Amino acid sequence: MNLSDFDYALPKELIALRPAKERAAARLFAVDRKTGEWRHQIFRDLPNFLSAGDVLVLNDTKVIPARLFARKPTGGQVEAFLTKRISERRWNALIRPGRRVRGGMTIYFNRDGVTLQATVLDESTADSGERVLEFAQGTTFDQIKAVGHVPLPPYINRPDEPGDRENYQTVFAREEGAVASPTAGLHFDQGLLDKLRTLGVEIVTVTLHVGYGTFQTILTEDLSKHRMHEEEFEVTEAAAESVNRAKTENRRIIACGTTVVRALETCADESGRVAARRGATRLFITPPYRFKVPSGMITNFHLPKSSLLLLVGAFLGWDKTLSAYREAIRRRYHFYSYGDAMLIV
Repeated sequence: MNLSDFDYALPKELIALRPAKERAAARLFAVDRKTGEWRHQIFRDLPNFLSAGDVLVLNDTKVIPARLFARKPTGGQVEAFLTKRISERRWNALIRPGRRVRGGMTIYFNRDGVTLQATVLDESTADSGERVLEFAQGTTFDQIKAVGHVPLPPYINRPDEPGDRENYQTVFAREEGAVASPTAGLHFDQGLLDKLRTLGVEIVTVTLHVGYGTFQTILTEDLSKHRMHEEEFEVTEAAAESVNRAKTENRRIIACGTTVVRALETCADESGRVAARRGATRLFITPPYRFKVPSGMITNFHLPKSSLLLLVGAFLGWDKTLSAYREAIRRRYHFYSYGDAMLIV
């Protein structure tokens, strides 16, 4: 299949610019993976679809305020989007407009009384805007976060607001390092997690630091030529043991989000046994693909021709996915990061 096969038309007004007032009040589109039949529910109804012994795997990455605004010595404004921490003071960053920021230049950040400066260490590569920034001696991570803004996705066409610091973070976020939220997890509140535990659902966490590549446009029609951005992850011994025990006992494993799917699949052998591992992944899942670990998946509704949509299409089957998306549009579901949820079991 080619990239153009994974397209659909979405009315602009269905792009969610803000989350539901209550996390678990988002709508839930439940799809039967075998038959393609669907049910329309509310996310707080999730316990109706899970059973005692199921393993729910969450991504506990924590979003950092990665979008920073700076001024050049001439006074012109530039944006620095931090993509990866290299060391205590050095970061990989995307600079916009990159062509106006040269290697060796110092740029200045100021927000709410916190003033910082950083030096651009190198030139961009092929006008990509990619740079290495070195913050001044003595700069702390807390100071960098203080001048940063919530890195809302480009399709949420508004400035970040104070509420986004909480709303764009899952209630179980723990490991700092993501520059985008694992949005399938945004629908959980603590009450729902407690209810699932009471039901007998085993809740396990892995970490995958969602990178800027989650918004990366696929530029080649031939999917075999696309290369994913690298993302760091960790599957602990405890998480691997829980997943493997469930597989052995023929219990369901429900992955919350495409990031969890990719972390588990990266660590799985052909039999579906998961090895504890820490590293980086570029796994790009497209139809056809034989999933070795998850029995089900919770996800949001994704952009046309995106790597996330391709993964969902591989898991559910593209014809069933497209049919479900058309129904979701007809029913006026909200799409993308702050939108409604889909459950595939």
